[in-house]
Amino acid sequence: MTAAPQLARSVARLGTESAFAVLARARELERLGRSIVHLEIGQPDFPTPEHVAAAGIAAIERGETGYTPSAGLTEFREVIATELSRSRGIEVAADRVLVATGAKLFLFLTILAVCEPGDEVVYPDPGFPIYESAIRWAGAVPVPLPLREELDFSFSPDDLSERLGAQTKLVIVNSPNNPTGGVVPADVLRTAADMILDSPAWVLSDEVYRRIAYDAEVASIAAVPGMLERTVLLDGLSKTYSMTGWRCGYAAVPEPLVDPLTRFITNSVSCVPGFVQAAGVAALTGPQDCVTAMVQEFRGRRDLVVSGLNALPGVRCRVPRGAFYAFPDVSEVRAAGLADRLLEEAGVALLAGEGFGAAGEGHLRISYANSRPQLELALERMAKFLTSA
Repeated sequence: MTAAPQLARSVARLGTESAFAVLARARELERLGRSIVHLEIGQPDFPTPEHVAAAGIAAIERGETGYTPSAGLTEFREVIATELSRSRGIEVAADRVLVATGAKLFLFLTILAVCEPGDEVVYPDPGFPIYESAIRWAGAVPVPLPLREELDFSFSPDDLSERLGAQTKLVIVNSPNNPTGGVVPADVLRTAADMILDSPAWVLSDEVYRRIAYDAEVASIAAVPGMLERTVLLDGLSKTYSMTGWRCGYAAVPEPLVDPLTRFITNSVSCVPGFVQAAGVAALTGPQDCVTAMVQEFRGRRDLVVSGLNALPGVRCRVPRGAFYAFPDVSEVRAAGLADRLLEEAGVALLAGEGFGAAGEGHLRISYANSRPQLELALERMAKFLTSA
C-alpha cells in the first residue's frame, strides 16, 4: 500500500493577511449583486503617477524585459541610496542597497538570514500580520511588543527593555504603523537604540509609510549613531507612489547581510524587472507634487473618518499620525464577530483588530484609502448597523 504524501510541518506555522481573505469575500458578495464599501485593503485609490507609468512603458518599448542583477540595477540602487541618505540624514552607499519584488520579501529574507530556530524576534503588536507569520515559519520565537493606545500607539521603552535578552536576534520597528497609524517619537527611538546597541539584536525598520504622515516628525532608528550597521532600513514604491501591483521594494542593509540577502533573492525571485526599476527611478527623481497631493487628500479623509467614527455609539478613535488607517476601539459595542457582521449585514468591508495581534482585540482596522463619498457611505451604514444591532 502506497503511503500518502505529507506536507511539511512548517506550512502549519505560516499565517496570512486577513485583508486578502476579506477582499475575496467582499468580491464574492459583489458578484451576487451586493453593494460593498471597501475599507479592508491597504491600497491607495490613486493611479500610478503618469510620469512614472510612462517611464515603465518606455522601458518596455526599449526591450528592458529580461533578467537584471539580483541586487538591482546600478542606476536604481544609486538613486535609492541618494534618496535614503537625503531623507534620513545618513550616508547610505549604493552597494548597501538591494531591490526586491516588494518590501514584504525583505521581512522573510531578513528573518531567515539572522535567525536560527529558537531565536527570539521582537515585533510590534498590533502589527502587520506577516511579521509574526514569517517569524513562526522560520522557527524563531515571536515576542510581541505592545503598542499602547495611551501612547498614540507607540511602544514604551520599558516594555522593550523587558523583552530584550540574550536570545533576541531581531527587533522589528514599524513607523508609521500598520494597522494603527501610530508614529514612534524620535526620543523613544533613541532610547530604544541605546538598549539594542547593548544587545546582540539586529533591527528591521519598516518605513514603507514614511512619506504618508500628518504634522508628525517621522524619525528613523537607522539615523541614531551606531544603528545603520545594525539596521535593515526598508522602504518601497507601493504606498507612496500608488504602485502596489508593480511589486518593488528596497532596503539599505548592513554589509554582512548584503551577500546573503542577494543570494536569497537569486534563489527565490531572481530579480526585479528592468522596466519596474526604470519606473522606480522616475518615481524617486521626478516631481513629487503627486505625493504631496495624495497625502493632503488622505489628511482630509482621515479627519472625515475619525470624526465620523467618534460620533458612532460605542466607538472611540484616536487621530492617526501617519499611514492611511484608523484603528478605532469598539470594545464597548460588544458585538461578536463585528467585522464579519459589518461586511455581511451592512456591506462594509474592514478588518478585525485581532488579525493584527492580541493587542488589537476590541478594535477594527479601517483603510481610508478610498474616496470621500465611499467613506461617508461606510459611516452611514455603520451608524445604521450599530444603532439597530
